[in-house]
Amino acid sequence: MNLIEEFNDYRSRMNEKIMSADNKVIKRFFNLDTNAYAEGAVDVKTKEMIGLACSMVLRCDDCIKYHLGKSFEAGLSKEEVFEVFSISTLIGGSIVIPHLRRAVEYWELLEKEKSDV
Repeated sequence: MNLIEEFNDYRSRMNEKIMSADNKVIKRFFNLDTNAYAEGAVDVKTKEMIGLACSMVLRCDDCIKYHLGKSFEAGLSKEEVFEVFSISTLIGGSIVIPHLRRAVEYWELLEKEKSDV
């Protein structure tokens, strides 16, 4: 299993367990998150770029992978993603660099997976 499948499978499996607890607050938070990234006055592509930048500055590798996947699905180009990376690194400083490395690796896997199909 590759890194992308491993991440997505784990995320799905654990989300199912979390949602099966039937906790109203958690369910509402998940719903809020889903709705925040839906098409609206700001398009999905832009929202994913914002989510990616924030995730990098906050240094959340799971969030970075999630938003890279969604950015890829939304049609971001490598050039656009690298502009998000540059802004994130500028805002977050050198502490973002290890996350930048992993983000580049994950983006390359997304591109490779698409080219293998």
